[in-house]
Amino acid sequence: MNVSECIVRNDLVPDDRYSGFWDSIVVDPTIKQQLVRSVALGLNLRTKLPFHATALHGLALLTGPPGTGKTTLARGSAHKVASLMPDSKARFIEVNPHGLMSAEHGQSQQRVSKLLAEHIPDLALDGLPTIVLLDEVESMAVARGAASLQANPADVHRATDAVLTALDDVAIKSPHIFTVATSNFIEALDGAFVSRADLVVEVPLPGKEAVNTILASTLTDFAEAFPALEKVAQDPRLAEVADLLVGQDGRGLRKLVSAAMLTRNETTIDPNELTIGDLLVAAGALASRSTTPGKERS
Repeated sequence: MNVSECIVRNDLVPDDRYSGFWDSIVVDPTIKQQLVRSVALGLNLRTKLPFHATALHGLALLTGPPGTGKTTLARGSAHKVASLMPDSKARFIEVNPHGLMSAEHGQSQQRVSKLLAEHIPDLALDGLPTIVLLDEVESMAVARGAASLQANPADVHRATDAVLTALDDVAIKSPHIFTVATSNFIEALDGAFVSRADLVVEVPLPGKEAVNTILASTLTDFAEAFPALEKVAQDPRLAEVADLLVGQDGRGLRKLVSAAMLTRNETTIDPNELTIGDLLVAAGALASRSTTPGKERS
């Protein structure tokens, strides 16, 4: 395969298509501040000082359960960081690393090296501040000491080695490139990869207050097409729905509103008919599925 096929986004930011990403994720504001400041400071210091002085690799790692908004935060961070750059613009490159892994001997290593150490730097040859998103990076930076490896252990080692070598190479030769990686399973990542991160932040599941905010925000967004839902978003009983949903991820919470519309024919035909009662029924069903013995949430 051509490694260019793993590039799913290559855009100049700020861009209106990314403007909603940042605000859509409800997390502790400190997490957002840490991410933006780490990227901006890393780009600033690394373009003015040599690597041996800063020891910065230009890597931030977002970890946490699936559905907590790590990928969306990374996309939104590029949009936010752009406004802090000298010319108020930057480049955002998103990588889907899954296609890099191959069962063919030595192929994974070659693809990883070519993508990270050659192809991406070539896309950023103009020197514009560049934020690269490596989503679900555990697929390419596997812990080399893991007891159970599905692929050829030698190839797994080589692929991880290639990631580490590329990060070192880019840190020195391309200081205007900053990588934001996400992982659902930090324990699956190689320790040497994690140690290279300038910032490691866990993005947790939302607490009760955040759950309530996500539900209200989703209902308000829906109200643009179905105005009656604005009243539901402001109903104090929404807190009762939130009580049932603590422990759910943000993606599932947003989907709950449309799931609640499936509880009655009336709401399916006209979402304006949605009530707090419908949300409570849907929330109870979701909570019940999540706590059923023998079942694990994905």
